[in-house]
Amino acid sequence: MENFFKESFKDILNKIKDEELREQTVKAWIMAAEDGGWKVSEIDKIPFTLLTETEGLSIMEHTLAVTYGAEGLANALLNNYKKMPFEINFDFIYAGGLLHDVGKLSEIELVDGKYRKSFAGKCARHPISGAIIAAKLGMCNEIINIIANHAKEGDGRPQRVETVLIHQADFATFNPMVMKTKGLLIE
Repeated sequence: MENFFKESFKDILNKIKDEELREQTVKAWIMAAEDGGWKVSEIDKIPFTLLTETEGLSIMEHTLAVTYGAEGLANALLNNYKKMPFEINFDFIYAGGLLHDVGKLSEIELVDGKYRKSFAGKCARHPISGAIIAAKLGMCNEIINIIANHAKEGDGRPQRVETVLIHQADFATFNPMVMKTKGLLIE
């Protein structure tokens, strides 16, 4: 399983300078997969959300899109602001982006060929279960903040700038799918 995640996220993992953070990121995915009872062959088929039609887009594709989107937003700020009003930690962008939805591996289950919300997912949404996984692994509070606050749970809460960028990238990939399902996306 370790090789699957290392290979799937190789390009982004290689950008994380902090070796311990890089290893913890992989361990978090392994822990989440084991907690959710997933086999390696199933992981890249898990939909990235149950809230709308995903047209086959998986949690793995979504995770990469969000991480690269947050990186792009961070670079847009750095390349265009004459004076940056805050620092951006790219290790947090990369690890936080990869981990923002890790809790979905316990939130979603496959039963009789259909994906549905698991009992664990009914008890705690993925930002909470993902933050718990990160805390169990001893990850830094900044990464826990990103995971716990990247979705509606973070509304009105103190957030790292990396959390904000990951949140925006996450919703930029989610909202068009909702709009398309509702017939509101102009194509």
